[in-house]
Parts: sequence; C-alpha cells; structure tokens
Amino acid sequence: MKVVILCGGKGTRLREETEFRPKPMVEIGGRPILWHIMKCYAHYGYADYVLCLGYRGNIIKEYFLNYEAMNNDCTVSLGHSHEITYHQAHEESGYRVTLADTGQETLTGGRLQRVAKYIDDDTFLLTYGDGLCDVDINKLVEFHHAHGKLATVTTVRPASRFGILELSADNSVMRFSEKPQLDGWINAGYLVLNRKVFDYLTGDDSIFEREPMEQLAAEGQLVAYKHDGFFFAMDTYREYQHLNELWATGTAPWHTWR
Repeated sequence: MKVVILCGGKGTRLREETEFRPKPMVEIGGRPILWHIMKCYAHYGYADYVLCLGYRGNIIKEYFLNYEAMNNDCTVSLGHSHEITYHQAHEESGYRVTLADTGQETLTGGRLQRVAKYIDDDTFLLTYGDGLCDVDINKLVEFHHAHGKLATVTTVRPASRFGILELSADNSVMRFSEKPQLDGWINAGYLVLNRKVFDYLTGDDSIFEREPMEQLAAEGQLVAYKHDGFFFAMDTYREYQHLNELWATGTAPWHTWR
C-alpha cells in the first residue's frame, strides 16, 4: 500500500527554517521531519512512498538521490573504472520512494490528483510533510476497511494555545487551566483513502480539505478515527524548537521504531 506525503507547501510561518529549504526538510534531531514521518509508517510495514514535491522540491530529490552515499560508509574507486561500494546497509534499506513534481503553486487536491498515476492499489495512505503522530497505522487501516467508506481521517483533540480562565460575576477567577485540551476534534492528517476519492478532485486549484472532503462528508463517505495519543504539527519556530527538545531528551512520543 502506497503512502502519499504532501511535501509541496512553502511553510511561510516557519520562515526562519524554510527560506532556503522546504518544510519537510527542516530537521528534528539532525534528520528531516519527513524522515521521521516515513520511519513512523515503515514501523508498521508501509515503506512505499510517493512524495508530492513543490516548493524547493529539488532539495528533497537531492536528499534521496544521495541517500546511500550520505548514510553508509563507502569505498570509491577513482579513474576509468569508477566504482562505489557501500558498506553496512542503513536501516532504511528497502524503502521505495517516488519523487513526483506536482508544481510550485498547486494546491493539496491538485497535488494528490497529479500522483494518481502512481497509485495502483484500491487503498492508499495520505499525510502531510509536517505533522508527527504516534497513531497505530495498522489499527487505522483495519478501522478503515471495517467501516467500508471511501475515506478515514485521523482526528485528535486540540490543545488551547492559551490558558483558560473561568470567571465569576465579579470577575474573580474561579478556575485557571493552562492550555487545556479542547472539546472539538481536528484533522490530524494520517488518512486512509480509497482511490475513488480521485473522482472528487477538480484540478490544480482543488483544496483537498475543502470541497472534496466536504462532499465526502455530505455523502456519508468520510469517517473519523479518534486518536487520543500524540499529534503535533510543526508550523512555527517555537513548535520546531519543542519537537527538537522532545527528541533531544529521549521523550519523543512518535519515536515508535526504537
């Protein structure tokens, strides 16, 4: 089953890190966040990826084209019989990565539509190149097949960015909660889709999270998989720092492959 990862956005809110590289290549613990996402999927046996490239996609291409040399010891024979021998295979041996240019300005639905030709199974996985999660992918896929609909989206409860105060009539603070978990559910990505969702896409200006998902929901074809564990999207420099701190202290919840 293919794993499609949307890697084409410009990451403007993380300009400190994304001015010269795409957001999926911003590093957590010395590795691109994209690498962490791929490791999470591979832990559950999904290691066939389709990367939807856009903004500075050449950097992602170069990363994978040079992956063997940069992640293995190697012996280089110089001269006419130029030859490279790699030693000690890295842990990502066996990954299959399709690098697809989906356009500089293409929106999410359009990027997905452009890679339809690389999806040869009835079911595939989709996520974003900036969100980390400790969801059990196998249980997610089982849930999707069990309900028989076209689309499953992983949902989590968001945490408030601010402390919440409960006030009395005279403005006394009755209760204070620092960044509590809110009641609603949000899209965490980590979707399972039937290839029939391609029929809901309408070209490069299609935003997958708008009309296609709204139509799927209206037709009763979209189901939520509730995840009570960790999810964190890296949108700002502070969030980038937080993820690096979790990794550095050995407390990264998404590190499921250790």
